[in-house]
Amino acid sequence: MRNMWTKLHEKLMEALRAVLPIVAIVIVLCFSIAPISPSILLCFLLGAVMLIVGMMFFTQGAEMAMSPMGERVGTSLTKTKNVLLIAVLSFVLGVIITISEPDLQVLANQVPSIPNLTLILAVAVGVGLFLMFALLRMLFRIPLNGMLVGFYILAFGLAFFVPKDFLAVAFDSGGVTTGPMTVPFIMALGIGVSAVRNDSNAADDSFGLVALCSVGPILAVLVLGMIFNPNDSLYVPPVLPEIGSSVELWELFAHGLPTYIHEIAISLLPIVAFFGIFQIIMLKIPKRQLKKIIVGLVYTYIGLVLFLTGANVGFMPAGNYLGQVIAGLPFSWIIVPIGMLMGYFIVKAEPAVYVLNKQVEQMTDGGVSASAMGSALSMGVAVSIGLAMIRVLTGISILWFLIPGYAISLTISFFVPKMYTAIAFDSGGVASGPMTATFLLPFAQGACIAVGGNIVTDAFGVVAMVAMTPLITVQMMGLVAQLKKKKASRLGILAELTDAEKALALLDDDAIIEL
Repeated sequence: MRNMWTKLHEKLMEALRAVLPIVAIVIVLCFSIAPISPSILLCFLLGAVMLIVGMMFFTQGAEMAMSPMGERVGTSLTKTKNVLLIAVLSFVLGVIITISEPDLQVLANQVPSIPNLTLILAVAVGVGLFLMFALLRMLFRIPLNGMLVGFYILAFGLAFFVPKDFLAVAFDSGGVTTGPMTVPFIMALGIGVSAVRNDSNAADDSFGLVALCSVGPILAVLVLGMIFNPNDSLYVPPVLPEIGSSVELWELFAHGLPTYIHEIAISLLPIVAFFGIFQIIMLKIPKRQLKKIIVGLVYTYIGLVLFLTGANVGFMPAGNYLGQVIAGLPFSWIIVPIGMLMGYFIVKAEPAVYVLNKQVEQMTDGGVSASAMGSALSMGVAVSIGLAMIRVLTGISILWFLIPGYAISLTISFFVPKMYTAIAFDSGGVASGPMTATFLLPFAQGACIAVGGNIVTDAFGVVAMVAMTPLITVQMMGLVAQLKKKKASRLGILAELTDAEKALALLDDDAIIEL
């Protein structure tokens, strides 16, 4: 029991370090260039408290339940050696966990032109198909970068044949489907499959599932755009709260709480049921370990309810209003550096980012530290939000950013170790989670309203931008690490040479190989 409280205290400290910087930025803005009403500020602060407590419980629950569940399911699936069974069950699992993903619900509620159910089902089928492809890729040892190049060429080819209203939403959907519900389970699924393979490339291939699962929704929504006739629903901004007392403040959150208690219960139920069937038929986990998983699921449930209530009720209105105020200033360009600063810190508060960073550190035996991953993601997201704000101010098509960005990241993938490519493309999906959907996207929408832009074409796409830039920054980190390793190896060889051989080697690097 004492050990559990120690772990929760550790998670609380991590949550505080993640959330407090963005709270500080918003408070400074509120008392300087972007004044907001006390009602919105109080909602934001109470939402921040719920985010911190929610992150504490979620990260502990993910370690205790979601990751072990995914690993065991992946291991048992692979051991069957039945390719058809693996394909069918991975498709079903992909559909189930996508429908369960809270981020997708948040995005669907904000998209005015597509009915929620239509968008969710299209995205779920896309994830199901690509989770199936991802597991089959691991089993048949197909290179990840080749598959990514092919699928992204197909995606950008389709992008020229769909209405503009679908374009940004399609690429956004690829980011939001890999959120706090899906990432721990999918990443652990890959680790479970690689554990059974037990070959030299198994560790490299354990990453990449999230990367492929992010492509599926993009293609699915692009295809939907070619066959679906969207309605002309108008964008409805978040309702800005007006609070007269502390009781009214609590009532506002109390009104939203039952909604997320119900939503998260529905979200977790299919995953629990799927795991329960596996437990009965194949897993046979001992009771002691099963109890630990059940406690972890309770933590996960409590954490997500608190996190999403705080994000949706407290953060979304604040983000929208701040965007309107800052973009409405005479010097509206200042929203670009402010957005970059927010992006740098807000990615640290994404629940799934914590899961990714920890698993990367474990699978690489500390070769890629969690802090290095965090820095690479923060820099990538900062750049992406800056570019997204430029889009809002200018109305430039998102393709002018996405095509060069993916071209660069896919080109780099042929020059860095395979693991860095897989980690990079996984991190793109992970970075674009609930904080992006509930704060940065409303922030962009508010700015778009202030400058008189088109919400669907100019403001949507923030999630897609956040999902793109980490692909470059994380792979660049791998490229630098590879160059350092080569340099260290070269210096090590030089140290063993005679003076004459050193002089020859320094004149011609190829001479080292000859010597």
